[in-house]
Amino acid sequence: MSVLSAFSIAFVFSFIGTIPPGTLNLSVLQLGLENKLKAAWQFSIAAALVEYPYCWIAIHFETLITSTPGIVENFERIGASVMLVLGILNLVSLRRQHIKKVDAKAFGFGKGLILGVLNPLAIPYWIAITAYLKSQHWLTINSSYDLHAYLIGVVLGALSFFMLIAYLATKAAVYMRGNSVLKYVPAATLLILGAYGLINSFL
Repeated sequence: MSVLSAFSIAFVFSFIGTIPPGTLNLSVLQLGLENKLKAAWQFSIAAALVEYPYCWIAIHFETLITSTPGIVENFERIGASVMLVLGILNLVSLRRQHIKKVDAKAFGFGKGLILGVLNPLAIPYWIAITAYLKSQHWLTINSSYDLHAYLIGVVLGALSFFMLIAYLATKAAVYMRGNSVLKYVPAATLLILGAYGLINSFL
């Protein structure tokens, strides 16, 4: 059951975390708008695969951090505080962000791999998410099966969102360029979970 739980929760948080407009999803969006679905699939697969090693690094770094004396005692508060900070930073970046047209020429697996590697923001995101999920007892990684189920969930969650916006490019473009609440979902999720964890730690 823990394997399925690890996969499911990773899938959900990976899908949500891929929503904010950025180089990767805007590249997929542009390819979809130009009906270059094959290139969009190749790009999406490569970009999503990069999440696997980045999340693996994040999990092991999170384990190292939480094994430090003093941090364990305040584990839940630290995790919740980090999520609040990430949520605030997400909101700030959205206010400053201007969505630009992406040149879709020559995009494919190699391009997705390169841009995925050059986008290491997944590491702090997954450190915070993993720490929070463990502190709330929503996630337990007791075996290599649990670990790889979690990592596969991360990859497939990102891949699902990439493919979704490739197929629904026109509608997605309207939502992400306008004032839709869609782009605020990750920040709101982080803020709500962070606030919940922080309040719960004092009860």
